[in-house]
Amino acid sequence: MSPRRNRPRGGAFSRAAAPSPYETGAVRYGLEQTESWQGEEWSVRMIGGGAAAKHYRCPGCDQEIPPGVPHLVVWPQYGAGVEDRRHWHKSCWNARDRRSARLQRSRNAPRY
Repeated sequence: MSPRRNRPRGGAFSRAAAPSPYETGAVRYGLEQTESWQGEEWSVRMIGGGAAAKHYRCPGCDQEIPPGVPHLVVWPQYGAGVEDRRHWHKSCWNARDRRSARLQRSRNAPRY
């Protein structure tokens, strides 16, 4: 008796028939996409945990993003320099319209 095959033999589940991540709309790390927010176009790039090497402060929740945590880098698409880039948690960027403008910092929180 021959061993059982665990892989399907072609058909609808074959590797050639699988759609690429670009066709399904999946977001890939390091690739840039454009989103509109507050009447402005923003460039959004996902940063994987291995590429995140520094501490950043998320403008959405005012919490620190430690090294090794995947997050988003967001900047205005037109007329923006390196100093305009902001590092956001993905959930904070998705909830940016539901967040208030007033951030409550503790007394000893750094202002960066």
